[in-house]
Amino acid sequence: MIPIKTASAWRGTADCRRCSIRESVLFADLKEEDFALIHAPIDDLAFDAGATLVQAGEPVKGVMTLRSGMVKLVRVASDGRARIVRVLRPGDVIGLEALAAATYESDVVALTPVGVCRIPTSVIQRLNQETPRLHHQLMQKWHRSLREADDWLAELNFGSARHRVAQLVLKMRSEADPSLTTLFSRDDMGSMLDLKLETVSRAVNDFVRQGWLQPLDRLGRSYRVLDAAALAAIE
Repeated sequence: MIPIKTASAWRGTADCRRCSIRESVLFADLKEEDFALIHAPIDDLAFDAGATLVQAGEPVKGVMTLRSGMVKLVRVASDGRARIVRVLRPGDVIGLEALAAATYESDVVALTPVGVCRIPTSVIQRLNQETPRLHHQLMQKWHRSLREADDWLAELNFGSARHRVAQLVLKMRSEADPSLTTLFSRDDMGSMLDLKLETVSRAVNDFVRQGWLQPLDRLGRSYRVLDAAALAAIE
């Protein structure tokens, strides 16, 4: 953990000005003078795959902007089953409920090695009051996260098993290169899609046999999408 003080938050250890995803992370719209308002340290953290970043019900201490890797948001349903309700990727913000709630709403677990910047609630509140640009940006991200959560539920929890797996494959494509998609363990995919592990595995293997996906690693995580139209057409 590297505490990043006011000066270094702009041009020191974190080097926010040269951050490769600066335009998509939480502080993208801040000006240099805005950093004079930051008096609490911003932590630069790294987590291994499988690590829990926050747990549902924990007191909110701040938000995290995801710089690298992917995390899953997990909630326990009324029947006791854990369901993955969303996947966050670089540029997304973890813990936006800090704007309105006292506790985190979901477990946040790393699907891959991840890097985050953890921003204390006190910093967010101060910048929110004194920097209208950040308030507007936070509201936009909150609105987007709610819309995307609705999209995930609508597109990944209805239709045939093959349809749901195909939609997940398409949703996990890289923004930089849509021909590449990153999946995760079949258990996690099954939890997200409300399907059995075996069902997910059969669907992915079938897509490979059909020539629609090409495996790029031995773990079954990275694939090249060879026929997005065919996947999108599955009902």
